Amino acid sequence: MNVPSNITAPVTGAVGRFFSGVGLLLRGLGLYVRSPGLMLLGIVPALLSGALFVGAFATLVYFVDDLAALVTPFADDWSATARSLVRVIAGLAFLGVGGLLGVLTFTAVTLVIGDPFYEKISERVEERYGGTPGAVEVPFWVSLRRSLVDSLRLVAISVLVGIPLFAAGFIPVVGQTVVPVIGAAVGGWLLALELTGAAFSRRGLRLPDRRSRLKVDRPTTLGFGVAVFVCFLIPLGAVLIMPAAVAGAALLTRRSLGQPVEEPHRSAGGPTGQPHRPFESPHRSVEEG
Repeated sequence: MNVPSNITAPVTGAVGRFFSGVGLLLRGLGLYVRSPGLMLLGIVPALLSGALFVGAFATLVYFVDDLAALVTPFADDWSATARSLVRVIAGLAFLGVGGLLGVLTFTAVTLVIGDPFYEKISERVEERYGGTPGAVEVPFWVSLRRSLVDSLRLVAISVLVGIPLFAAGFIPVVGQTVVPVIGAAVGGWLLALELTGAAFSRRGLRLPDRRSRLKVDRPTTLGFGVAVFVCFLIPLGAVLIMPAAVAGAALLTRRSLGQPVEEPHRSAGGPTGQPHRPFESPHRSVEEG
């Protein structure tokens, strides 16, 4: 049975854009590895947050059996096999949701701790690709306050999403297969929103602006965010990848706003020999006050 090309084309395009988003993280990693200065700027706050969150997750692992027993009192009178099975499922649900919340809150806390460091990384990446059109000067403390408020909003959303995912984790098979995939997609989207904060903020754009612009090309955004999410689940991955994720997020921001993501000396002539025209942000909304 032949599948019509007009049906497969959008699917293929979405998959291609998803992997294009993954490629933005790889490009950020390349910029990071080739720039020792960026590495030094980014590693300190990530190490501080990493130590804190590794300790927190280790504590969760240590007490996960007790927590599983606490939320399954109905299984106390079951047979040993049935009781063990339901509590293993409950423990996996705790660890899965703990991992999801840990990744998202790690990013929020690290960005707050390292705000000046990651702001500098994001700026340097943008300078490499032509600078920041429509840049808005925001005082440090105002920027920090806005970053903290936006981070708290995203953490609150992740908690609200984590509750039903935790409940779904009790469903046999589905809880161990479908739920982790949904968790990665949701976590990837929220990470992309979180990590692009610095680059959007330089343009005077806030969380609603980020959300609307990144929705335009959701597959690319998800590709970038899910790749970051998976890397953050690897032991020490969050510490090592965080600065590269910030660099990749700067590229994602530029792409979402229709701005060049190729270095000027490579793209100035283009395949047709035509220079790039001056570019502006197609969506600029400066919040007053």
